Amino acid sequence: MADSSDSLPSDDVDAINALRTTFEQLRGELRKVIVGQDVVSEQLMLCLLARGHGLLMGVPGLAKTLLISSLADTLHLGFSRIQFTPDLMPADITGTDILQETDQPGRRSFEFIRGPIFSNIVLADEINRAPAKTQSALLEAMQEHKVTALGKTFSLDEPFFVLATQNPVEQEGTYPLPEAQLDRFMFLIHVDYPSHAEELAIAKATTGSRADPLETVLDAGGVLRFQSLVRRMPVPDHLYEQAVTLVRRTRPDEEGTPDWLKRVVTWGAGPRAVQYLILGAKARAALNGSFLVREEDLEAVAAPVLNHRILTNFTAQSEGLSTRAIIKRLYEEVSEAIHC
Repeated sequence: MADSSDSLPSDDVDAINALRTTFEQLRGELRKVIVGQDVVSEQLMLCLLARGHGLLMGVPGLAKTLLISSLADTLHLGFSRIQFTPDLMPADITGTDILQETDQPGRRSFEFIRGPIFSNIVLADEINRAPAKTQSALLEAMQEHKVTALGKTFSLDEPFFVLATQNPVEQEGTYPLPEAQLDRFMFLIHVDYPSHAEELAIAKATTGSRADPLETVLDAGGVLRFQSLVRRMPVPDHLYEQAVTLVRRTRPDEEGTPDWLKRVVTWGAGPRAVQYLILGAKARAALNGSFLVREEDLEAVAAPVLNHRILTNFTAQSEGLSTRAIIKRLYEEVSEAIHC
């Protein structure tokens, strides 16, 4: 389907062009300190535009933390970093009650002291180094953008994002994230090893003089305006149908699920996956200067949305069949069936 701006108001067309320019500026700033990882940078930005949260997975030393902190430097937003450790307590994240003296002599009262969750961008570093009780402290904040303490509810500032890093679960001292926690993340972003050329560039760039400081290219108001723009992006009906069909066929007990998938998958994705597929595709279309969501946008976000929402079984593991390979094959089958 051809791109067209006819279905969008002129203000939205201008906003899409502005977003494209802003993203190019942001990518240029990140390249001052990050070599490669352009796809990872784009997926992080898609999360921000779609009002989602991102989980970066990769072995230590791949600049996951540096990438997130550098992104925060290019945005004029509040930023806090929480280093997850086995002894981290929920109150260390949300805040704690402190007994304080009052204006009346001899009387004291509890006062809630806000924790690092009260920020626009929260970096949850090595989130799976802490046990499930501590991980769950993020649940309400991620879903409701609120924190409850002392019987009172405190709203978080907007925009609000949790960008977390995770080490592979096979590493010592890690705790697998509960499914309810994983489902709160819009994307699971795999950070792979750099190529030979990229690693050579890293060696040269990081062992010489310091890089130029990053410039701010976007503030909170700009982020909120672009988020609103993404919600208004038009989506053809057949892409809604394709997204719903794709998610439903990840479920082994669903009618229409192919037999090969039933053999290797224990359970599939829930309705939140459909929402994030559509929102991610909308964000990608806007980010790339398109005036209409296209199938290539949906295809680009399928893996990061579904990766952590499909549980494979021993059969898949014994055959070396990865979740990404399952998603790729299923997407191709669903796309072919929709277009027939």
